[in-house]
Amino acid sequence: MSVASATPSDPLLHRDPAARARLGWALVALVLLWPLLVLAEFRPWVLFDASNLRVMGSFLAGFLPPKTSMEFMGYLLKATLETLAIATAGIALALLLAVPLSILCTRALSVSLIGPGPGLHGGNALRAAGRALLTFLRAIPEIVWALMFVRVLGLGPAAGVLALAITYGGMLGKVYTEILESTDTRPARSLLEAGSPRLAALAYGLLPNAAQELTSYTVYRWECAVRASVIMGFVGAGGLGQLMDQSMKMLNGGEAATILLVFLLLVLLADALSSTLRRALA
Repeated sequence: MSVASATPSDPLLHRDPAARARLGWALVALVLLWPLLVLAEFRPWVLFDASNLRVMGSFLAGFLPPKTSMEFMGYLLKATLETLAIATAGIALALLLAVPLSILCTRALSVSLIGPGPGLHGGNALRAAGRALLTFLRAIPEIVWALMFVRVLGLGPAAGVLALAITYGGMLGKVYTEILESTDTRPARSLLEAGSPRLAALAYGLLPNAAQELTSYTVYRWECAVRASVIMGFVGAGGLGQLMDQSMKMLNGGEAATILLVFLLLVLLADALSSTLRRALA
């Protein structure tokens, strides 16, 4: 029986021709993943042990009710504003690193690749150096930079700002480069071949198609910077993280619960901001 003569209920029409390939890749992934799970001591069923459930229940019960005293809310407001300042200033400084490096590393904006010329090898070397610098910046966790800057600058938000700027500059630069290279690069190449400056090719050739994705990722990184302030606060970099550290050391779960609720509100704020900006750029 041919496919053309098959009825709608015929299983021939419902059979996935790639089913065997998908099953084979799934088995390969399982074979590769299983040793990694064993090495990581991944045993989620331990969570449902009766004694462990009692420990988790006791721990979570300590977070209730959230603390809402006026004195604590004053400290919380100050720490929240400090966290927003750290995240925003850190991302702003990260952009000063990421934007020039991403322009340098994006092949679609390379003038040296327009036909043969003496600058070809120099351009390739500059792009390789830029990518190596981006790798170095993002390879060192922000907590390590924060520890160093706390020693140099002392306790406070300045250490957190610089730590975020360096690490997130590398992250933003790498992803910006990949976004710009994954979009349609033909308009930018045409502008460069016509003698247009590199910045004009970026503004009119690449950004119209990539603006939404670039904006969404930038706001996401700002949200990550807000969350990262928790970790950096444990080493004295200020913000909500430092307040969380103090609350946890004092075994005050109510204060910690209120701080976590503030983080939830900040994440919702980042989602709303991202959606608004994407609609504006649509």
